[in-house]
Amino acid sequence: MLDILSEVPKIREEYERLEEKMGDPDVIEGSKYQKVSKKYSKIKDILELTEELEEVTGRIEENEEMLETEDDDEMIALIQEELAENREERERLEEEIRKLIIPKPDEEKKNAIMEIRAGAGGDESALFAADLLRLYRRYADKQGFEVETLENRPTSIGGFTEVSVAIEGEGAFGKFKYESGVHRVQRVPDTESSGRIHTSTATVAVLPEAEEVDVEIDENDVRVDTFRSSGPGGQHANVTDSAVRLTHEPSGIVVTCQDESSQHKNRKKAWRVLRSRYKEKIEEARAEKRDSKRRGQIGQGQRSEKIRTYNFPQNRLTDHRINFTTHNLEAIMEGEIDELIRALEEAEEKEKLENLEISELLERS
Repeated sequence: MLDILSEVPKIREEYERLEEKMGDPDVIEGSKYQKVSKKYSKIKDILELTEELEEVTGRIEENEEMLETEDDDEMIALIQEELAENREERERLEEEIRKLIIPKPDEEKKNAIMEIRAGAGGDESALFAADLLRLYRRYADKQGFEVETLENRPTSIGGFTEVSVAIEGEGAFGKFKYESGVHRVQRVPDTESSGRIHTSTATVAVLPEAEEVDVEIDENDVRVDTFRSSGPGGQHANVTDSAVRLTHEPSGIVVTCQDESSQHKNRKKAWRVLRSRYKEKIEEARAEKRDSKRRGQIGQGQRSEKIRTYNFPQNRLTDHRINFTTHNLEAIMEGEIDELIRALEEAEEKEKLENLEISELLERS
């Protein structure tokens, strides 16, 4: 992990350099002023917090040394009280510094588009997909988010071969992004008379919802087909057909929406999904070009990766990315995943800090 205190001299040096630039008439009157001013302000905040952290860390060391030599019970109690306050203050400062060093990307504040698909396991996989949707709806409700169905393909026994929803509310993507990947379930299906445990999977993809200003899609590149909701029709279906299929021909992305009885509403929903999928495709291509190394699982959520196992006979959930295990699966399936999400957030933050160099911090600040 980055030892921020050891880097204080470099941060102070950068602060003094920027302070000098802020007094340069060429900078003040030029086009670079806003950029320099923003960087100066951030470096100043980081420097002030790290200097406070230095002071608090020094007081903690003094408290710990005094405890080793003090034998008066009353004084020991006072030192311990002061030590606890200083440690609490250190945690607060470290959290503030982390927020400045690794700010959350703007996309984490956005709505999320979630797509759940049944994988291996036939009917049981489709039922598991429905269970995951129920889990996420309950968690979203606890977070104050709204969930709107965009498209679903139900099965005759209450499952889904595929279902897409929009999760609306500030920070929705930041909370749900960790769910992308392959989810595995081990349980005895209701239809299994011999009591044999089956293993099934479902795939979850979570995208930040892209606004029209985020991506440019030429409508001439999109083929629009309409058909009856009960099943696909031809390209020249009549105007009463409400289901809509959008095909973005340059990328090959196909989106189908038929959840609404209104063609206009289905078209609007399909465009929401198309924009988000297209934006993801563009960003994945950029990332591959920029860095050919394998990206870490935390925060990337590759759909091909098995991220989690739900073992019902043992009442156990395991997240394989961070070796997180809990034997409270019943509560998990009711949407109680706060502890798991926090653990994933902490693991992502730790990984970013471990890979961060002070030169990167100063460059991007």
